[in-house]
Amino acid sequence: MTAEEILNGQILLIDKPLTWSSFQAVNKLKYILKRKFDLPKKFKIGHAGTLDPLASGLLIICTGKFTKSITEIQSQAKEYTGTITVGATTPSYDLETEINATFPTAHITETTILETTKQFLGEIDQKPPVFSAIKKDGVRLYEHARAGEEVEIAFRKTTIHEFEITRVALPEIDFRVTCSKGTYIRSLAFDFGNALQSGAYLSALRRTKIGDYNVANAVLVTDFEDSIALD
Repeated sequence: MTAEEILNGQILLIDKPLTWSSFQAVNKLKYILKRKFDLPKKFKIGHAGTLDPLASGLLIICTGKFTKSITEIQSQAKEYTGTITVGATTPSYDLETEINATFPTAHITETTILETTKQFLGEIDQKPPVFSAIKKDGVRLYEHARAGEEVEIAFRKTTIHEFEITRVALPEIDFRVTCSKGTYIRSLAFDFGNALQSGAYLSALRRTKIGDYNVANAVLVTDFEDSIALD
């Protein structure tokens, strides 16, 4: 890889670790590339689809002229694997916040779980989590939430192409989902708990694909940095 190739455009597949924000990952890549190739201070770099800090997996980073492809890449179907924990809810629908309510689970069976997934296939109405970066009246929803302010959130149309249950070990349910752009897996977990006449939150999430891009071909930031150092 050369400075000219980076400026002309590269697509870098990164396996984002837990606790890192997508912004942190992009900034780290920017620092590595600038230091190695003496690039202009404002060279273009960005990611094609945010991953929450509590999610790991595929983060596509575009450089140079390829940043123009970000919108196209973001619009492609995505695949996730993860774990839904039933019997409780959290305000953020994941582990970012503490459990705020508990629910019975004795009535939940594997058959019930498999049948319930069918309710979420195809186009569905989904309400984004209040702990999200969507803006309401110019302020991000998570800022309203952290300030203790109640805001009305509109439902959005999204599409679930596949919803496969891969393991049931209550209270944990492992899954694989393919879905359209704009789908909140946290909201899917919360709604799934409601559909089971219980409660649920997302306890683990990993993005495995965006379109034809696969996390199997991605590298950790540390491995990328080591490979660049060896060039």
